[in-house]
Amino acid sequence: MKKIITLLVVSLFCTNGFSQTEEPTPIVNKNELKVNALYLILGSFDVSYERILNEESAVGISINAPFDNDNWDINYTATGYYRYYFGKKIASGFFGEAFGMLNNVDDFIYEETSTDYNYEQKTLTDFALGIGLGGKWVTKKGLLLEINAGVGRNLFNNQYDDRDYELIGRAGITVGYRF
Repeated sequence: MKKIITLLVVSLFCTNGFSQTEEPTPIVNKNELKVNALYLILGSFDVSYERILNEESAVGISINAPFDNDNWDINYTATGYYRYYFGKKIASGFFGEAFGMLNNVDDFIYEETSTDYNYEQKTLTDFALGIGLGGKWVTKKGLLLEINAGVGRNLFNNQYDDRDYELIGRAGITVGYRF
């Protein structure tokens, strides 16, 4: 009986001696500031701030305001998002996102009358929920490149049957810095 107890005690200490606990590396740089270069070329200023929560997820906010109103029907957007990263590095690689977007657009509302089919331009503020996909690459010095695309559905102003902006998109080729 003593041999069995001694064997159990020795095996208990051996398993603890060989087990290794790996401390997670602390995330030093948790903030990112980014500019959407694609929108800048197309006539709109889109800037984003992202806060890294842990190695696999982050939250952020993006503000978009066009400066070339001839090419944009959108007056402004404010987007909050949550991202889940699938890459091996901290908050980088392939990601999926869920977002909520407050948007103000000059929308064309089509109305059918008894004699005619006409449209009227209205400025509408709406809120959309959507999903997106993308990828992010970060250098050791903190420079980053991101490519993303997504689509959301506006939830309000449903009293209009045929809207141009029932669905609203989100896309970008973004450059920035992690600090």
